[in-house]
Amino acid sequence: MFEGVAGHARVTEMLIREARRPANSYLFVGASSIGKATVATEFARVLLCPDSDDHAEDCRSCRRVWSGNHPDLIEVGLEGRQSLGVEQARNIVQTATMIPVESEIKVFLVPEAGMLTEQAANVLLKTLEEPTSSTIFLLVAESEMDLPSTVGSRCRTIHMGRVPSDLIERHLLGLGVDETRAAALALVSGGRPGVAIGLITDTEIDAFRKNWLNLPTRLSERPGEAAMLATEVEGWVAPLASRAVSDVDLTKDERQREERRTAAALMESGLEILATWYADAAAIQYGAPLRNMDLPLADLTAISPKRAVRNSELILEAIADINANLRRHLLLTNLFTQLASG
Repeated sequence: MFEGVAGHARVTEMLIREARRPANSYLFVGASSIGKATVATEFARVLLCPDSDDHAEDCRSCRRVWSGNHPDLIEVGLEGRQSLGVEQARNIVQTATMIPVESEIKVFLVPEAGMLTEQAANVLLKTLEEPTSSTIFLLVAESEMDLPSTVGSRCRTIHMGRVPSDLIERHLLGLGVDETRAAALALVSGGRPGVAIGLITDTEIDAFRKNWLNLPTRLSERPGEAAMLATEVEGWVAPLASRAVSDVDLTKDERQREERRTAAALMESGLEILATWYADAAAIQYGAPLRNMDLPLADLTAISPKRAVRNSELILEAIADINANLRRHLLLTNLFTQLASG
């Protein structure tokens, strides 16, 4: 079960137990590109499998889930809209009253549940409160706060965290990626398997990491130069994010939204890589092991351990601000100016 999922062993083990007596509604939450929708889809497959996934070879039901044409798995997408509205909610309510076609249950999968309007959520509310015994809802969102509390409180919430780099690397090796590239992708992904998989064929991964690690030697206290550097950094991220979702079948609006999410994830990953430079600068002066073995030691020892720790903290604060959707260019400009000041 769940063997195609990268990491999340705690969650998948729990869901295997849940499949024996599932709740009527689940809400999968966590950062973008960490595998929430993948895990939810796999859970749907297990729920719909007549053998509870206890078979040596994939059964017809499992194959139909993977191919996207199982009649009792209803995926509710945006379909080119900016949000999930009342009309779609009413269709869900109506379909939920119908008996399953092949299985004992129907599963509704909503990968963009965070896009539900308040009016649509109100339409769904009674169905979530009093579901039929043959209906299970799987909602996916980045945060519980993305949904009206009336909806979230009716669901069993599954919190999913980022995946350790070694598990992402192992997953990529299983997909046939060579060891050196798998390690680089795992590092750049920042714990997000979806980002790593989307960038498997990208040739700029090594340059992305090196650019971030070269930043400390290029910083300036002058706001104008810091602003130019911020623009350059954004130029590293945007094309990479676009290429990461280029092979995914999405509408124009869905692609733009996914590119924004991937860009935010890559920006966070890049800042985390930058933070490792300062962590290494402190570590080398205390005799601790380094994370980046390819850095010039003279650069690392040119900064005091106290300042290195301070700069690491500034970067972590900036990551939190990026996640709060503050203005990215201004944030980076301010960060780079602060990092350069003694």
